[in-house]
Amino acid sequence: MAKKEDKASEKTNVMRLLDAAGISYSHYCYADTDAVSGVEVAAVLGEDPEQVFKTLVTRGRTGQLYVFVIPVAEELDLKKAAHAAGEKSIEMIKSRELLPLTGYIHGGCSPIGMKKQYPTFIDETVELLDTFLFSAGKIGYQVEVAPEDLRRVVDYQTADLTV
Repeated sequence: MAKKEDKASEKTNVMRLLDAAGISYSHYCYADTDAVSGVEVAAVLGEDPEQVFKTLVTRGRTGQLYVFVIPVAEELDLKKAAHAAGEKSIEMIKSRELLPLTGYIHGGCSPIGMKKQYPTFIDETVELLDTFLFSAGKIGYQVEVAPEDLRRVVDYQTADLTV
């Protein structure tokens, strides 16, 4: 069963970066469950899938990398993503490229703490939420942050990004 972690529990790099920035957040661990997909993670945490987001890394036609953060039950619309980024087209990067480019593995990718800060876009539905959840940078861990607080550590834009 998922549980809110106490302060003495293991901290991920994302949590340390939030602490260093003085940002209030909640963190959750679901590592002892079989949850794999974002929708399963939302269910285990007892959260609405519209409040739990996943982080996707893409490459534009120009070669520039972009980060898109969308609700877990949704699918990234590549045309909308390209439009938001000002690219002619965008494609998902290969799974094997994720770790060398971001420092994260598939399933544990977070918009906070990547090796390099790439242009980041969050689905506009985040503007309707007081807080939202996303990966804490390690499989089995999530953080819950207010969107306006996230802006203190990640420069992002909002856009209509889903199918």
